[in-house]
Amino acid sequence: MGGFFGVAAKNDCVFDLFFGVDYHSHLGTKKGGMAVYGEAGFDRAIHNISNSPFRTKFEKDVLEMKGNLGIGCISDTEPQPLIVRSHLGTYSITTVGRINNTDVLVEQLFKDGTPHFLEMSGGDINPTELVASLINMKESLVEGIRYAQEQIDGSMSMLIMTSEAIYAARDYLGRTPIAIGFKKDAFCAAFESSSYINLGYTDYKELGPAEIVKLTYDKCETVAAARKKKKVCTFMWVYYGYPSSCYEGLNVEELRYRCGRFMAKRDDVVADTVAGIPDSGTPCAIGYSQESGISFSRPFIKYTPTWPRSFMSQYQHQREVVAKMKLIPLQSLIENKKLMLVDDSIVRGTQMKDTAEFLFEHKAKEVHVRSSCPPIMFGCKYLNFSRSKSDMDLIARRVIASRGVTNLDEMAPYLDPDSVEYERMVNDISAKLSFTSLRYNRLDDLISAVGLDECDLCTYCWSGKE
Repeated sequence: MGGFFGVAAKNDCVFDLFFGVDYHSHLGTKKGGMAVYGEAGFDRAIHNISNSPFRTKFEKDVLEMKGNLGIGCISDTEPQPLIVRSHLGTYSITTVGRINNTDVLVEQLFKDGTPHFLEMSGGDINPTELVASLINMKESLVEGIRYAQEQIDGSMSMLIMTSEAIYAARDYLGRTPIAIGFKKDAFCAAFESSSYINLGYTDYKELGPAEIVKLTYDKCETVAAARKKKKVCTFMWVYYGYPSSCYEGLNVEELRYRCGRFMAKRDDVVADTVAGIPDSGTPCAIGYSQESGISFSRPFIKYTPTWPRSFMSQYQHQREVVAKMKLIPLQSLIENKKLMLVDDSIVRGTQMKDTAEFLFEHKAKEVHVRSSCPPIMFGCKYLNFSRSKSDMDLIARRVIASRGVTNLDEMAPYLDPDSVEYERMVNDISAKLSFTSLRYNRLDDLISAVGLDECDLCTYCWSGKE
């Protein structure tokens, strides 16, 4: 996926930029970048952060870069920010999102006069360069940004830095967030609202869908109004979002507590203790414990100093190794215990199967698993939150296919938590993954936990509804 941070300040902004970007490190582990504009013009640094954190790779750059405007990003895909020179002037751009109609857009741009694109390793076109090319088709940055938003099938939020200001533009349907913060003589724009708290910024506003604002050190000006229609990614609260951040006014940690409470209300399994899979499963387990009255414990501890997030690896076998190595068991809290294990989601199922077997190896009596979101049925079309190449990588889809159901038109019963087919699917998943029992949070309960109108939420990965 990815995240970004931008600053417009009266004085040098590099310190704020460095730490603001670093606070987005949980959103990606491949590329990191910063670009600034100051007396010496545009300056940029991009590093590979696959094998070391953003902070360590950019420590030298922070001492050398100077500027009162800056943007930066953590990216799981392409190197960015880019610096672009066009008839609109020179600007730097960074993006977060996904483009599904790349081939169509590229072909149209070739017809309209764009001569070439730089090819990344693997033969792909840099999506951020493609966005810049769309912007450059118009006669102003604001016109161009709006044109890009309208033409892209998928989602795309962006920051653009000129020599005078920073433009922040939220995705056309608001699937991803952009929060604006302010302090004396500075404004910032961020994917994660919590990224600027310790830098002395106060919440100013959250951009609406497709809204474009222009930031200078003393002003945040809306230059293109927000649209009413929105489809906010619900999975941001479930998994990706940092606990201290807020989207649409709802704190991530609080939402996870609520999910745990909703699951506990519908559960009747008796357990000795409730535990969460670190990190995003832990607050769900706390909520479950609070509602059920079953005590909370930590039967294994996540070793965080060196092990990266396991799903980030490109190779499945590496994800499996990392997932196992980073959890250290506490034997006295496992042996002869009936464990209620809560996680944020179950995607492929490999890690949860290993975790259950790991607990049984340490003599757990029972391992009941609860997922704070419904079964994931469809790979995300809008954000790169999963490395799955096919929907058949998803454990729920594999189980359904094993029952001879591969036609999407026949899947409706498996999306209904009150149907016999759904119950059989869940029981099959439970058996396949070696759980004592398995239950998922219902989609209607998840929507209630969020508290927004269902029409304003994207639930495609669970419901298949766009």
